[in-house]
Amino acid sequence: MLNFVLESASNLIQAPHEGAVEGSIINAVQWLRLIVETTGAVIIGLGIIAAGYQFVRALVPPQLESFNRVRLTLARFLALALEFQLAADILSTAIAPSWDQIGKLGAIAVIRTLLNYFLMREMREERTQEGKIQD
Repeated sequence: MLNFVLESASNLIQAPHEGAVEGSIINAVQWLRLIVETTGAVIIGLGIIAAGYQFVRALVPPQLESFNRVRLTLARFLALALEFQLAADILSTAIAPSWDQIGKLGAIAVIRTLLNYFLMREMREERTQEGKIQD
C-alpha cells in the first residue's frame, strides 16, 4: 500500500498540465482522490483488525452467534470502505482525460456499487436472523 501511495504521489508531482489554474485544480483533485482512497484502505485494515479480534474472542468458547457478529463487523467496515472508494472513483471521473478512462472508471464504480448493495443486503439478513435467534 505504501508503494501505491508513493507511486501516486510521484505521478501527481510529475503530471504536466496546461494552464496554472487548471493544473492546480487537477493536482488538488488528484491529491484529494489519493487521500480518499487511502482512507478507504485504512478502514479496510481497521475492519480486519476489529473482526480478527472478535474472531479470536469467539473461538473460546466457540459460539455460532459470535461468528455472525464477526461477519457483520467486517461487512460494516467493508461497506464504509467501499463508499470511500466509490467517492475516489467519482473524483477520478472529474479529471479523467479520455473516454476510455471514464469508461473504465464507470465499470469500476458499477462493480463497487453492486458489491456495496449486496453487502448491505447480507447485513440486513444477518441482523434479521440475529433478532430471530434472540427471540
